[in-house]
Amino acid sequence: MNKKLFLLFGVIAVLTLAVSAAAEAASLRADSIPVLHSKEDGRIKGKYYVPSTIENVRWGRLPNKNTRTVLDVPSGAAVTFDTVSHEGILEDQGKNPVKYYGSHGVAAKDVLQDAIAIAASALSHDFDKDGPHIVTGPVNVKGARPGDVLKVEVLALEPRVPYGVISNRHYKGALVGEFPEGTTREKDASPKRPERYGNVSIFTPIKKIDGKWFGYLKKSDKEIRFPLSPFVGIMGVTPNTTESWSSVPPANIGGNIDVNELGVGSTLYLPVEVEGAKFYVGDPHFVQGDGEVALTALEGSLRATIRLTVLRKGSTAIPKTNSDNLLSPFAETEKFWIPIGLNEDLDEAMKMSVRESISFLSKQLGIDRRVVYAYLSAAVDYEVSQVVDKTKGVHALIPKVDFTDYLKLDLKVGQKSFAVKALNGSFYVPASICAELGLHYFVENGNISVRTPKGAVKMTVDSNKYAVGPESFFLEVSPLEKDGGLLLPVLTLGEVLGVSVNWSTEGHKIIGVAQIL
Repeated sequence: MNKKLFLLFGVIAVLTLAVSAAAEAASLRADSIPVLHSKEDGRIKGKYYVPSTIENVRWGRLPNKNTRTVLDVPSGAAVTFDTVSHEGILEDQGKNPVKYYGSHGVAAKDVLQDAIAIAASALSHDFDKDGPHIVTGPVNVKGARPGDVLKVEVLALEPRVPYGVISNRHYKGALVGEFPEGTTREKDASPKRPERYGNVSIFTPIKKIDGKWFGYLKKSDKEIRFPLSPFVGIMGVTPNTTESWSSVPPANIGGNIDVNELGVGSTLYLPVEVEGAKFYVGDPHFVQGDGEVALTALEGSLRATIRLTVLRKGSTAIPKTNSDNLLSPFAETEKFWIPIGLNEDLDEAMKMSVRESISFLSKQLGIDRRVVYAYLSAAVDYEVSQVVDKTKGVHALIPKVDFTDYLKLDLKVGQKSFAVKALNGSFYVPASICAELGLHYFVENGNISVRTPKGAVKMTVDSNKYAVGPESFFLEVSPLEKDGGLLLPVLTLGEVLGVSVNWSTEGHKIIGVAQIL
């Protein structure tokens, strides 16, 4: 072949590949939403605020008892934390988030200033020895003492950016040695030559459609669309040690437990080991499947508002588990009690979760342990939280609705309590709760209109379709008329009306707290 013609074909091939890559980057370009930088440019829902600035974060390591706290708050305080995803700033992605995200069509102004600053900072980080996570905190909760329990209630989660990343790295994940396929890590891999790590990171934009967030994996003209369910993977208190712990393995004090049920409306209980508890957050997720098999889930930066309350040692508000006092994480949501098992051996993690389940139901509700064990086998799902963080996790989902004969349920707004009814496997409250929340509502011929901070909401009795402004979406529950009164599913308060609802169990009582942040 003529040499000039060969070079011409080569140039055409390179240009074709470049155009193709640019087109794919454009097709993956994320929607434009306000990017929440580390300042009050988005609504700060908590009374206190911790930005993810250099002086407030650690990279790949958890705090220890000698670590300086970044903020002091009283028990019961609602704190808004900014969190930063490690994806896009790591060494195998070039340690340059503007360049990395720019290659996927993200404008420089839409890259978090915090991420840019952290990647360029002198914060120490060893890609091979440290965890990848950016950890915000710790916060001192006044009055917390060793032996107490810190009650952690997730009040709100908001994406800081309209994109995330899913990664699979060599020597990590469920299928070590099998994935990533077709690549190897070269000895001279470095941030200057990130491709030599041979790792796979998949840029994933998120979009809001009809009031719901979705992640998109797109190739050419086809895409996979999946709903988001945000949560913070790392929530923990500081261990009683002067050692520096990797942020990767979860432990009895929480940390990287990666339980995907711990989204808005969840409550996590953590045993306090040091004065002030020293609470921290990190590893924000847009969504994660049980197992988190590739290594990461869809990771993306979140703004999290969390209420921190000290429960004194021996308090009846502490879940009763296998020990005399809580020694490992325990969680609950509106629907479930969630005993958590953690161990390097997945079988042992499963056993721990089952033992905690038996102890909780027998001690908390006074049910015979033999009956509890039978019930767990018949009716409770045990899920693998994750298998990729050295210490593996298994958690139970014990449906609260199965125990309504043992329980009294109330939902509080300020000082007023509303009785909660269990109907059709879901919890309901009188629609009059709207007025107590300061939401004007109107009912006519089974049609319900509510004015909320999110806009006008319209719903209909016996219909699971909800309209918020011009957008409509569906839930699995519907408003009901019962005994001459109008009942709303508790789920709609948070999902539709923008109300923060969190739950805690005390003896035979489940108490919810509803508020608009």
